[in-house]
Amino acid sequence: MSSNKILVIGGGPAGLEAARSAAELGGEVILIEKRERLGGTPDRENYAKLTHHWRDASEAMGELASAVTSNANVQVKYQAEVKGMSGSAGNFEVQIEAGGNAESLNVSAVIIATGFQHFDPGRATQYYNYYSFPDVITLTDLEKMLKEHNVVRPSNGQAPKKIAFIQCVGSRDRQIGNEYCSKVCCGIASKQAIELREQLPDSRVMIFYIDMRMYGYWENEIYWKAQEQHKVNYVKGVISEVLQKGDQLLIRGEDTTMSRPMEVTMDMVVLSVGMEPSAGTRAIAQTLGVQQNKYGFIEAGGAGGLDTVATSVPGIFVAGAAAGPADLNDSISMAGLAAARAMSLVKAQLVIGK
Repeated sequence: MSSNKILVIGGGPAGLEAARSAAELGGEVILIEKRERLGGTPDRENYAKLTHHWRDASEAMGELASAVTSNANVQVKYQAEVKGMSGSAGNFEVQIEAGGNAESLNVSAVIIATGFQHFDPGRATQYYNYYSFPDVITLTDLEKMLKEHNVVRPSNGQAPKKIAFIQCVGSRDRQIGNEYCSKVCCGIASKQAIELREQLPDSRVMIFYIDMRMYGYWENEIYWKAQEQHKVNYVKGVISEVLQKGDQLLIRGEDTTMSRPMEVTMDMVVLSVGMEPSAGTRAIAQTLGVQQNKYGFIEAGGAGGLDTVATSVPGIFVAGAAAGPADLNDSISMAGLAAARAMSLVKAQLVIGK
């Protein structure tokens, strides 16, 4: 029997927008989230401000969540996971476990919005000694400090005077298999550099990069602003290692502009870690039988690559970073399209059922 319900998997930005959009289009939506709260990565990782609009992350995620929880057409199930699925487009039977209880849901369409995870810089290489030196941190570690307005060196609790960002950690790296650009790291590092200079006006901030990849409006709103207004120094180079030197960190590498070796000491080093498919994304792809690309993200782009939210299984759509590196704007846009495609399927099934 055909259903008029849509299942959204994941309560992050893409999942929330997909649920809201589908509900406002008249659909009945069931949103499942494996955590006990909504908001996805920005909430879980305690983001401070969003790139590039500088919105307070908690406030923005709260608005997205409220638009869903206040909609009578959306049912939210927390601490819930998909365990299995049968059927086909228009008539899926999805087995879930929510709060320890098994349930079976009959839905017409499924939207996967299971997001991404940040690259673990100690997983494949210890060049940068992330697990060895406490003052080597990641973008997400720094984001928490910025949110709390308490940027300090983990080693001694003192405010750092010299901070360096190292770009493309876990991205554009053939050795570990992540050959892709994670798209947002350059913008996020520049945003955080601005926030550092605002919170620690006496600090010196440097960004070591292979190429700075700003797209859309980020070039003017973040990149040039960081340099011209906040005096952030950008150095084109490749960093080979980070070592301990007394109570500071020694960065070694090559200044590729000058084609010469480079050494500089810093109080804190921030690794600009890229995006990888989340464990939830990998698991749901296997459970639902949708195709993944070589990097583990869900393969999207049926109909010759132009259907950007279609998966290999008709009736199952994908939105946001579950399909690959994406910023918040990308995720919201994909979610709206996925909701529209899912609702189109629901309405087609209702017509057939008459």
